[in-house]
Amino acid sequence: MKKIFLMGRSEAGKTSLTQALKGEELHYEKTQYTNTKDDTIDSPGEYAESKRFSVGLACFSFEADVVAIVQAADEPFNLFSASLRSFILRPLIGIITKTDSPYANIPMVRQWLIDAGCERIFLVNNVTREGIDELMEYLQEDLPTMTMEEAKQKQDLGLNEWDPLPEEMA
Repeated sequence: MKKIFLMGRSEAGKTSLTQALKGEELHYEKTQYTNTKDDTIDSPGEYAESKRFSVGLACFSFEADVVAIVQAADEPFNLFSASLRSFILRPLIGIITKTDSPYANIPMVRQWLIDAGCERIFLVNNVTREGIDELMEYLQEDLPTMTMEEAKQKQDLGLNEWDPLPEEMA
């Protein structure tokens, strides 16, 4: 299973998502520090909300196989800039939580995640577990393997390890 790093604003649903992914009963638990156990890295929302701590997000991303921006469907504003993908050297996905909120604006939040460079976007509800199975399937997909020569070739082309080679070179 891929190790996933969750980052997002306080109260976006990162810790509840971690509990839902493990099949645990949901209970409120304020994340005080970055938890790196099992297959999930859960970071405090304050890391995303503060310029001082945000560099920690980039550091923790190196410990994961995939990085996820977690944003609630009822987010009042966006913390993540367009082209966030430029400094994250892992596959970047978006996860929209709280999809049942009466204040949800899923198209707006989806656009924010697209602008940040998310390759895939998952809609989940941690309480009803809607969308959790689809996310789990993605996380259970095998990571691609490559030879050292393939890695060097991609590096020479400025590609990430998960980017496909151009058709004329494949």
